[in-house]
Amino acid sequence: MRQTKVEEPLITSLQAWMLAIRPKTLPAGAVPVVLGSALAAVDGRFRLLPALVALICALGIQVATNFINEIYDFRKGADTAERLGPTRTVAAGIISEKTMIKVSASLAAGVFFLGLYLVYTAGWPILLIGLLSLLFAWGYTGGPYPIAYSGLGDLFVFIFFGLVAVGGTYYVQAHDLVLPVLIAAVAPGAFSVNILLVNNIRDIATDRRVGKMTLPARIGAKWARRLYVALTVVAYLVPALLWQNHYSPWAMLSLLSLPLAFVMIRTLYASEGRELNHVLAGTGKLMTMHGLLFAAGLLVPLFQ
Repeated sequence: MRQTKVEEPLITSLQAWMLAIRPKTLPAGAVPVVLGSALAAVDGRFRLLPALVALICALGIQVATNFINEIYDFRKGADTAERLGPTRTVAAGIISEKTMIKVSASLAAGVFFLGLYLVYTAGWPILLIGLLSLLFAWGYTGGPYPIAYSGLGDLFVFIFFGLVAVGGTYYVQAHDLVLPVLIAAVAPGAFSVNILLVNNIRDIATDRRVGKMTLPARIGAKWARRLYVALTVVAYLVPALLWQNHYSPWAMLSLLSLPLAFVMIRTLYASEGRELNHVLAGTGKLMTMHGLLFAAGLLVPLFQ
């Protein structure tokens, strides 16, 4: 497939890589680590260095997934001029496919070798989690049966950016896992799926044309919007469940983000096409606000 060349003065190298990184999606990588670390601190098991390394690895895997997504969506013809989302740098010819492959491979290797520290501190389960996470980063749009094209992407995002990310972060510090941690993980998992849902609702028409049968492409925009609402409700129930599991009632501080949630739902139902890019960015902000308030509320007893 021939790339469309873009004149160099139109976009700087830094701007190009920021487009490829997709900063608005990064809360999906960072918030679960913050929440997992807060839970470890409340349980008296917080360790700073493993927490920082887990954060870097989580963000590295998130960015690598975005880079690999650019490569394979370009190869499959999913990123065309008709696309309503932000510019995809490989499809637009801003970053060459060869360069993106090299950078993606280097980033994945860097994450793997940095993650070996976590394996050293917490054992072989972390090696398994790391390898599966890197495999997911590739298999999401790569390989003979890409997850994103099958409608299973939302499930895998929930697992890896919810249960695995929060549970793994807690495990590298505490060296074990308790049920309330997995309950807490449902909230960032739900918001991560919502980010993906908005992205895929926007692209239903173009995705269907190239055979990219995401969940919204399969069930339609109406039911995808309803799923967004249901997952938002679930995310707000999670702090209450933690409260019932003997964590601080201050976890309900996350309710302060509820007005933004209502705005996002209302805007989701009132928007189509490129307008949904604002909902995508807003959902990332909502995930960040809810996650930080949730984590801060859990930590309140430590300062009383």
